[in-house]
Amino acid sequence: MQASSPPLSAPSAPSRLANSVWSLSRRHWRFVVIMMLILLHFAVLRGTADEWARALLLAHLGMLLLWQPFLSGEHQISAAQGLVIGLVAVAVMLWVSWWLLAFWVVVLAGLVGGKVFLHQAHWQRRCYLVVLVYLLALLAILILPEISPRREISSEVRGAAQYGLPVLLFALALMPAEPESPDAPQVIDFFYSVFVMLVLGVVILGSFTFMTLSRVPYLEALTKTVFLIAGTVFVLGLAWNPRTGYAGLNVFVSRYLFSIGLPVEKWLYFLAELSKTESRPERFLGEGVAGLARMSWIAGAAWDAGGQHGETGARTEHAVLYEGPELALTIYSRYRTSPALQWHMHLLGQLLGEFYAAKLREQKLGQASYLQAVHETGARLTHDVKNLLQSLNALCSVAGQDDSPGLQALMRRQLPAITQRLSATLDKLQRPGDGEAQQVPLRDWWDALTRQYQAQDVEFSAAGLEPDMRVPKALFDSVADNLLQNALAKRAAGPAVRICASLQCGNGPELRVHDSGRAVPADIAGSLLLAPVSSRVGLGIGLYQAARHAEKSGYSLTLAENRDGAVCFALAPARA
Repeated sequence: MQASSPPLSAPSAPSRLANSVWSLSRRHWRFVVIMMLILLHFAVLRGTADEWARALLLAHLGMLLLWQPFLSGEHQISAAQGLVIGLVAVAVMLWVSWWLLAFWVVVLAGLVGGKVFLHQAHWQRRCYLVVLVYLLALLAILILPEISPRREISSEVRGAAQYGLPVLLFALALMPAEPESPDAPQVIDFFYSVFVMLVLGVVILGSFTFMTLSRVPYLEALTKTVFLIAGTVFVLGLAWNPRTGYAGLNVFVSRYLFSIGLPVEKWLYFLAELSKTESRPERFLGEGVAGLARMSWIAGAAWDAGGQHGETGARTEHAVLYEGPELALTIYSRYRTSPALQWHMHLLGQLLGEFYAAKLREQKLGQASYLQAVHETGARLTHDVKNLLQSLNALCSVAGQDDSPGLQALMRRQLPAITQRLSATLDKLQRPGDGEAQQVPLRDWWDALTRQYQAQDVEFSAAGLEPDMRVPKALFDSVADNLLQNALAKRAAGPAVRICASLQCGNGPELRVHDSGRAVPADIAGSLLLAPVSSRVGLGIGLYQAARHAEKSGYSLTLAENRDGAVCFALAPARA
């Protein structure tokens, strides 16, 4: 019998009430903001010396806690956060003043301004824009005159603000604002919030400065300050992004921000140099992580790649994780990481991961190239062995028909040559590539070839052989054997086929093999030297391998002529 799990305890009544209030405030956030502003409005009208104004400010603070975008409603506040809230409440009760009210409205305007620039929904942006206009009007008409050097606001203007500003709140209640999603966190743009607060601070202090130095009225000083700051912001906007095609301040600021603490050029240069000197991916990764840990603001790093793990330096609480398809890297910073620094550290890991992935691809490509070389060498040597076996079969067939002294002399000449070529083939299998570049005199190679096929009724002709001309032995042996054996196989199907091998030395050694058999079919001739083809007597890749071998050695193998009664293959030096 399975033990039943204990029943979940039902939430308490205060928890249910808190959750209900929070969900209601998120669903009807506009009315929470309206109530918060109404409480602030009446507190400002009653003045800082009134006891009811302080009570209204405490209620205003409670509504602000329901709307604020810093902590979610279900968040359990810590003791430190509760202490801060308590200190703010005590400050409101004991030390409330017009300066404190002005500072508080500037902070609220900054928070609302940060949400104005962030929201994409039109009606939500308009709602926050109306709230921002209300706070600015409340600050300029009802609060700042109380702390200005001379209290010069008229009673008519003040009365119009007292009864006219709530109209904005009534319009806010009528706007069709969409409810914010309960799952979506409230966020503000801190850059714009700080910018709005700084601009308002400059407006306040600039207005008071004009009033003190120029002895001008409050509204005139405020107007001059606003227009002066607006002109300054306009000039900065033009310098930030000019329309004349020149680079503005945004380019220089972006270049500075994207290079804080991260010399990208030096890191790329380090990875490029390390990639040149270290070919093994695991050693490259270890050296790269070690170089990463040597940066002044990085304490250590840990990596995991392909089942292997490694760590260097020390761990800290400020960690940035990069996860790629080939590499998982954790970078530990010595300092608290800002969003820009986190992006930089993630870029470090991404660059290292890309270089590591390139090293892995390079290793796989090398292995594939090695396997391809083994395949090509094996296929070529297989054809060499096949050709030697055909030569042995021809000698054996002749020996079974005749036992004359001439045949014995032929056997004495051919068997050592075949034995030598078999030994050379075994050497290639044991040491691939060692004999590829062996150069032999052209006349000696030609004499050996004529002796090898002396009993095969092959016509040989040579012209212009130079004594000091040399050729790659492996290439010429392979190509000559493939071409002559293919022609002999064609003769076996039609005994009247005439075979002729010629060698000319005009602009270089050129070997040609002619036969009078049938032409190569058109569907095969197009890919005969470019890809393997079907064959009834062999593997179908002999000529393909011979053409690739010739290409690597600086020669070209071509089908020079292809018609019934005249088929010719030519091996000649490649022309540019």
